[in-house]
This record gives sequence, structure tokens and C-alpha cells, in this order.
Amino acid sequence: MNFRESIDLQPERLASSRLAVADVLREIDTTPLKNGSVGFVGIGASLYASIAGASEFRSRGLSAHAFSPMDLLEQPSGLADSFIALSASGRSVETVDAMRSAKGSLYAISKDSENPLASVVQGVITTRSGLEASPSAPSFTTTLQAIGMLADRLTGQFTAAWERLPEAAIRILVSSPKALERCANAFGNATSIDFIGERQLLGTAYEGALLAREAARLPACGFDLRNFLHGPMEALDERMALVVHGSHREVKLAQDAAAFGCPTLLVSDRNDVPDTTNLIVLRVPSVGNSLADSILQLIAVQLLVARLSAARGLADSKFRYRQADTKIA
Repeated sequence: MNFRESIDLQPERLASSRLAVADVLREIDTTPLKNGSVGFVGIGASLYASIAGASEFRSRGLSAHAFSPMDLLEQPSGLADSFIALSASGRSVETVDAMRSAKGSLYAISKDSENPLASVVQGVITTRSGLEASPSAPSFTTTLQAIGMLADRLTGQFTAAWERLPEAAIRILVSSPKALERCANAFGNATSIDFIGERQLLGTAYEGALLAREAARLPACGFDLRNFLHGPMEALDERMALVVHGSHREVKLAQDAAAFGCPTLLVSDRNDVPDTTNLIVLRVPSVGNSLADSILQLIAVQLLVARLSAARGLADSKFRYRQADTKIA
């Protein structure tokens, strides 16, 4: 299985994972997460899921922040009252070490409950996202879905967005190829790509940049929208490419960058923004929840990165720089 094939699995995996997560949430005691502050913890892609997850929790009125494992290893108490460690495999060395040292109520979100991380926390929310390629696709999106469902459980603010996700994901897989082909052509000579978002979509932007580095081996960075406006955008020109997520101030950024000559993709639920020279607009409808919408926008970016990867002869390539000290055997 390659990266592109794993992208296609997501509608099915989101549907089956939703049922698996719902079963677990009926069984485990999540009461401690309602009291005090929550720290999401992850490394690599899981750190970016933590950023999106903390933003989703805050949007629901919960106190939440994202931390790297090194934050907890430096200060094992006082950062939050409870922690949710994110690790699809449950084998990330730094995350397991951080949970061993952390003080408070400890939970994890992983693909299954038979892993080293599960042994050091009180409860595991299993996504059952199944086998996939490297880089990952379903494990990231099902983790975000699990976070959203957990937020539903903690706040009693239940949304139908999770039931709508699989069908919406299918629509993106079917409807976006033409726009993404134009975008891949426009990005063909780019020396680097910047990915921009804020709030839940900041996690999407960071993950998009990681995928571009992993799958297409292109230099890429993710930026918070407002931070990008305060200087980093000065590097934009026709040699770079830009992916902008969002529907508010993000639209002007995308239009401005395209006017500067920078090939730009705007991923948005707006239907009133036209394509222009250097600007391609990909409309991704909302399903009524910001975290669920970030999943859909990420699927569009996954498809773009898969096209760029294939164009560079990397569709079936494996990671070159596996590190022996990042996973517990």
C-alpha cells in the first residue's frame, strides 16, 4: 500500500473508527477531564493533532493546551491537571517517557490498546484505524475525529458532523481532482511550500507541511495565519508555493500572494472567491464542526501531496531516514 492508496481508505476508516471510539467512550471514565485543564501531548504528526485538539477543546469552553513530550519531561507537574497523549502506534519513546513522568489523570488516543503507552495511562481511546502506508493518512484523521467525539462527551454538545464525515470525504475524493491537477501543475517548479491556517486548521497546516516533506521530499513549513502576516510572508515569490486554509482573513492573504506571483491554493468553504492568475480555489464544504472541517481540508491536501509525490517519482518510495531510537520495539 502506498500513501495515495491509504488516502482512499479514509471514508471507510472514519466510519468504522467512529463506531469503535463510541464504544470505548461508553466504557471508560472520562470525568477527570472535565475538571481543570487538559494537556494534549504528542510528537511529530501527533503534536500537530494535539494543536488542533487543544483548539477544539477551547472552542467548547474547556481549558486545554498542546505540549511536546519534552515540555513534560522538563516540568512533569503543573502544566495541566490531566493529559491526553496522542500516538497512533503507542510506541513513540518520548511520549511514553513523558507519560511515565507526568502527574495527573492520564489518557491516550492510539490505534489499539496493546502498546507501551497504554501501560502507563489510566484509559486508552482506541481508534482502530487499521493498517496504512507511511506517511500516514487514516491514523491522523481518525485521531482528530476521536478528539472531537471526546469533546462531545465531555461537554454534552453533540454534533452530527462525525456521521457526515465519510460521505463528505468521498465527495472530496471524487470532486477535487481537476482543481488539484491544476494546482500540482502550478506547484511543479516550486522550491518550497508554506502551509497556513489558524485554530483547528493550524494543525492541518502543520500536518500538510510534514506530508510535503515526507511524501514529496519538498522543503515545507506550517505557519499560524497571524504570525505569517508579521514577517514570514516576505519570502514569497514565484519560486515558492502557498497553501492557505480558511475563509476569513486567509482569503485576502491568498489573493495577495497570488498577485505577488506566488502559485497559491486556497482551501475554503467559500464559494464566492474566483480563481485568478496564480490562485486556485478548492471549495471544501463545512459539515458543521471546525475540527471535522479541518479533517476534510486535510484530505484535500493529502491528495495534492500525493500528486506532487508521484510527479517527483516518489509514489512508492519509503522513508530514507528511519531512526532507531524513536520507537519502542
